[in-house]
Amino acid sequence: MNKLTNQFDVEDVVYLEIDGCQLLARLYKPSLDSSRGPYLTPAVVSIHGGRWCDESRLTNEVIDSHLAANGVFVMAIDFRMPPKVKFPLPVSDINYAIRWLKKHAQTFGVDLKKIGGIGTSSGGHQLLLNALRPKDELYASRPLDCECDFDASLAFAIACWPVSDPLERYLYALEKKMQLHVECHHAYWKDEAEMATGSPQRILAEGHTSHMPPLLLIQGTDDTVLSPGMTQKFAMTYEAAGGKVTLCEFMGQTHTFITKFPLHEASLRACRAISNFAFACGDVGAELAL
Repeated sequence: MNKLTNQFDVEDVVYLEIDGCQLLARLYKPSLDSSRGPYLTPAVVSIHGGRWCDESRLTNEVIDSHLAANGVFVMAIDFRMPPKVKFPLPVSDINYAIRWLKKHAQTFGVDLKKIGGIGTSSGGHQLLLNALRPKDELYASRPLDCECDFDASLAFAIACWPVSDPLERYLYALEKKMQLHVECHHAYWKDEAEMATGSPQRILAEGHTSHMPPLLLIQGTDDTVLSPGMTQKFAMTYEAAGGKVTLCEFMGQTHTFITKFPLHEASLRACRAISNFAFACGDVGAELAL
C-alpha cells in the first residue's frame, strides 16, 4: 500500500445548480507520496447533520480533515433544506452528489470502486437511505450530465449517531418535550406516515433494501438526542439481514461528541476508527485502532 502524507488541499466547487440555487461541495484532496508511484485514493461523500434543517458542509470539518490527512478524499456537501424543500429532495441532492463524484473520480485521482459515504445525525439518516436504496426513484430521479450510467451505490458507509428511525425519534422528542427537534421534524417531513416511509430501520426490517454495503456505526452511550438503543437496534437488524456491520460505542459520550470535543481522547479514537475503516474501504475485519 502506498504511503500518504498528512497534508491535503481544500477547494470549494459547485456540484449542482438547481432552482436558482448553487450547491457547494468542499473537496479535501490528500497529497500523495509521488515517489511511490501512481495511486488512486478511496473517497467519501460527507453529509452533515443539523436536525435536517441547519448547518453546512463545514460542520464536520474535524472529521473530514482527519480523513484527508489519512489519505481519504472527502467531498463534504451542502444540500437543500427546509423551509425551501422537504423530504425526499435533500436525499436526492445527496444521491446526485455521490454520482457526481463518481463522474469526476478520475480527475481527482479517486478509485471509482472505493467511494463510500459518511453522515452524522440527520445526515447519517439521509446517507443510510442512499446506502440501502441508491437507485430508488425518490432519490435518483435527477439525471447526471454524463454518458456513463453511474448510480449512487456505495462501497462502504459510515454513520455517526444516525437518526435511523425518524418516527421513533419523533415520538421520543414529543415525550421528552424536545421542542426544537419536534419543529424540525415538522419542517422536514409531511407527516408521521412519511417518517415511516423514510425510515432506514423500517426499510431494513421489512427487507426492502437493494444494497447493503459494509457499515461502520459510531455511537456515544450518553446520547439523549436519539431514543435509547436506536443505533444498537439498527446494527442488530443490519447483521440479521446479512449485512456486515461494526458498531463502535464510546462510553460516556454524547450526541455529536467528535465535533463538540475534537481533542477528547474518545473523539480521537473515533476518528481513527473512521479513517481506518474508510481507508480499508469497509473491510469490517480491518484494525480500527480503538
